[in-house]
Formats: sequence, structure tokens, C-alpha cells
Amino acid sequence: MQGENLDSKTENAADAEHKDAKAQREEAPVNIIMIGMAGSGKTTLMQRINAYLHERKTAPYVVNLDPAVTKLPFQANIDIRDTVDYKQVMKEYNLGPNGGILTSLNLFTTKLDQVMEIVDKRAGSTKYFLFDTPGQIEIFTWSASGAIITNTLAATYPTVVVYVVDTPRTANPATFMSNMMYACSILYKTQLPFIVVFNKTDVVSHEFAVGWMNDFEAFQQALMRNEDGFMTSLMNSMSLVLDEFYNHLRVAGVSAMTGDGMDGLFAKIDEAVDEYYTEFKPAIQRQIEKKRQDEEKQKEEHMKRLMRDLSVSEGKEVDTRQDK
Repeated sequence: MQGENLDSKTENAADAEHKDAKAQREEAPVNIIMIGMAGSGKTTLMQRINAYLHERKTAPYVVNLDPAVTKLPFQANIDIRDTVDYKQVMKEYNLGPNGGILTSLNLFTTKLDQVMEIVDKRAGSTKYFLFDTPGQIEIFTWSASGAIITNTLAATYPTVVVYVVDTPRTANPATFMSNMMYACSILYKTQLPFIVVFNKTDVVSHEFAVGWMNDFEAFQQALMRNEDGFMTSLMNSMSLVLDEFYNHLRVAGVSAMTGDGMDGLFAKIDEAVDEYYTEFKPAIQRQIEKKRQDEEKQKEEHMKRLMRDLSVSEGKEVDTRQDK
């Protein structure tokens, strides 16, 4: 009888813990990092997402991380341009456009703790935090400041990376392959839930791209019609390499102009959040725990060296006799 009571208490405790975890998961905000090449319609899509969420009474908190943008079609709650003057940075450090963007991001990252304090304060009342990044995607994706921002966000709340693709330009197989290689590199660099969003579907449907990802032969045929020689062989080889990447890739088609496909996009975002909790969050926690253990180990080694150094001089007799 006592054993049954213990089992019952254990089950009740497990159920309560599960409910608490589920409640925390539902209440936790979602960070959406928008990445895309210049001209892909990334900022316009940000405006559409902002309007879409306002219509559903879930106003997002918008952060602009592009210091070089001249005009935003939406109101940013936090704007890097309020902290860093991009043109002044270029002039002061004698930099070009890309160097100016990178340095501006580095300077902004020094105040990231203040940004995270604001995010924490808004977390209880805001469901989505939107982060717009520079159109020069390599500056954000491969820079130290970009990695710090991404990792900090991912360690705090569920974080999803949205890679925006210009669908009409991607109709060319070579351009399509370039975009997929970019997508693959960003996924493995950020190691976060990832969605490829084909924008401008009001101009060209993204179904051709979905077909190429699902059917290697269909892509080969399109490649033969558009390319020949060395490029055909190279892209055939790369498409075979990316086949496994396609199998686990989330894809959505949207139109930032008309708003078509927004429901489907947020369905994919919900899937990505689930993946964050099942796969990415445990991995992040393991990394944090490993780092903590390494730091503890280093402290122990420093202490052992210190004790050895102290023991060397311990108990030594000093000869005070003077030579006669």
C-alpha cells in the first residue's frame, strides 16, 4: 500500500513538472532572425510579418540590426542606428561599406546586455521578437558579433532563423544552387531551427524549387536546359551532396506584397520552435554545462599548481650561521 502511494506521488510530481514545462514553453517568446541577400525582399517581408501579427493582436517587438539601411518601412523598437552612426564609423576608421557595417555591428554588440535586459522585460507581454539583419549576409552570419548575437538569443529563448530567397531570380538552376549552398552554410553555422522562405510568389510560384529539392532528376533536366560543360557537372555533384540537407529542410512560399502564405510560414515557425525544444535546447544546455565543467576543471588545476608552489617552500630550513 505504501509502495502504491509512493508511485502515485511520483507520477503526480512528474505530471506537475510536465505541466509546468508545457506552460513555460507556451508563454516563452520566440526570436525570429531574418537573413537574406540584398534585394530578396527581406525587409519588406519583415513589414508584412509585422502587419500580420498586429492584425492578430500579437504585436511583435522589432529590432533592426542593419546600420546601413536608409529607411525602414516599419517602426523598429530597437534600432542599431540610434546607437551607432554608420557613416561616422566609416569616416573615423577609414573603412569601406562592408567594413563599416561589420564595425558598427561589433560596437552594437558591446551593448547587447542592455538589449537582452529589454527583451527579458518584454518577454511576458510579447510573443515574437523580430530581428532584421544586414543584406550583406556574410557580415552577420560569419562575423564574431553575429555569432554572439545569435548564440545569446538562442541560449535565452526559442530562436528560429528565416532565410529569405528571391524566387524569380532562383528560377535559374545555378542561382538556385547558390542559394541552397548559402542556406546550408548558414544552417550549419548557426545550428538553429531553420526555414527557407521563398519570397515574391506573387511573381513566380515557388513550386518549381520544391520540385527540384524533392526530385533530383527534375533538377538535372532543368540544369541540362540552362547550363553545359563544367558547371553542369559541378552543380550535379553539389545537388547530390545537398540531397540529405533537403530531406530535413522546412520550406515556405510567401508574398511580402500580397501577404499570401503567411499562415503557412507561421505553421513552419511553430514546427521549428518544437524542434528547438526537442533538439537544439538540450544541445545548448550540454554546451553550457560542458563549458561550466571546463571552467571548474581549470580552477582546480590552478589551485593544485598553487598548492604545489606553496609546498616547495614549506618546511625549508634557513641557515643563519655566518662563515667564520
